[in-house]
Amino acid sequence: MTIVLFHSVYGLRPAVRAAAERLRETGHEVYVPDLYDGRTFETVEEGRAVADELGREELLRRAVAAAAPYSEQGLVYAGFSLGAALAQTLALGDRKARGLLLLHGTSDIADDAATGIPVQLHVADPDPYEPDDWLNAWYLGMRKAGAEVEVHRYRGAGHLYTDPGLPDYDAEAAERTWAIALDFLRDLRDA
Repeated sequence: MTIVLFHSVYGLRPAVRAAAERLRETGHEVYVPDLYDGRTFETVEEGRAVADELGREELLRRAVAAAAPYSEQGLVYAGFSLGAALAQTLALGDRKARGLLLLHGTSDIADDAATGIPVQLHVADPDPYEPDDWLNAWYLGMRKAGAEVEVHRYRGAGHLYTDPGLPDYDAEAAERTWAIALDFLRDLRDA
């Protein structure tokens, strides 16, 4: 299975590289684009400032350029928070996409979106960036688009709970997330 894994607003931090290595150890080919040209940040405010400076269109352009060389083989798109939003946008626009793994984030769904891909979302409960009303609308929108959707919520975890270098880290929730996500990816590979 070929996976493109997009980083969060914090940039290509060690936790993203470790996640890619975890996926590689289970037999996946993983590409980890650096959308920030090597810059990483210690606070969400610093990262958000750079994301805002670049703008959504530029971030999408960079994400598309990073995924394009591999898209013919049928990618699984994955990402963390901001990277999950980018992964979702790309997956819904790629007719050959094989799946979508969202960690800590979602994005808008066009009314005319259509897909049949399996989608798995892992999100904190509650999550200030993914409130319940938003997640309910997102879920209904993905189902309307034809996606097979699984949502896994982690009570008490912080927003980016899989990154051990951030205050949100929750070791138990992170391990549960990876166990479920690896099963999801194995099922995609075996399908």
